[in-house]
Amino acid sequence: MMIDGPRQPPANGQSPRKLAILVHGYGANGEDLIGLAGQWAQDLPDVQFVAPNAPQPVPGAPNGYQWFPITRLDPQETNRGVESAAPVLNSFIDQEIARYGLADRDVALIGFSQGTMMSLHCGLRREQALAGILGYSGAMPSRMTLKDQIRSRPPIQLIHGDRDEVLPLGMMFDAAQGLCEAGASCQWHISPGIPHGIGPDGLEIGGRFLCRVFSGAYA
Repeated sequence: MMIDGPRQPPANGQSPRKLAILVHGYGANGEDLIGLAGQWAQDLPDVQFVAPNAPQPVPGAPNGYQWFPITRLDPQETNRGVESAAPVLNSFIDQEIARYGLADRDVALIGFSQGTMMSLHCGLRREQALAGILGYSGAMPSRMTLKDQIRSRPPIQLIHGDRDEVLPLGMMFDAAQGLCEAGASCQWHISPGIPHGIGPDGLEIGGRFLCRVFSGAYA
């Protein structure tokens, strides 16, 4: 299944040297996240941004898409959904790497909510490490299988609002623990007063993270 979405080319007008794939949440679309590119482009002038629409329309939500259906926050259902959608996102990553003549190490995944679940699941199971994974307001799917399935350990930054009532803050700490158990490490940040969204502090910290991983200066 082919997917695509809005794109923003490198601010320097040249061929991309890096690629940022923005993975939206449930009921949204690529337009929901591509605006982040404008916030970061000045500091990341050689980065191509692309925000694919998830493969499945959300019933009753015009222009809303989902990576997998959500009927309730059931871990087993979420795991099945992520695993069923993973080949679509992985194929898109491979397609974009080939399109721009790049490598996994040149690619960052930036997820929001369901998009963070997808980014963590796919990014940690790729044979070659990505440049990094930036996850906003998300959770860790397939935690119990990660230790056996993890193939690479890219830098990870998790950011979560402390007023999130959709995916409560504790899910970020659960994700961080799952990463630790699998031998991966992550940095995390709590955005005070922020509900299920991205605050100014999260935007700034995410931008700094991308600058570090794309420059190879992550520590």
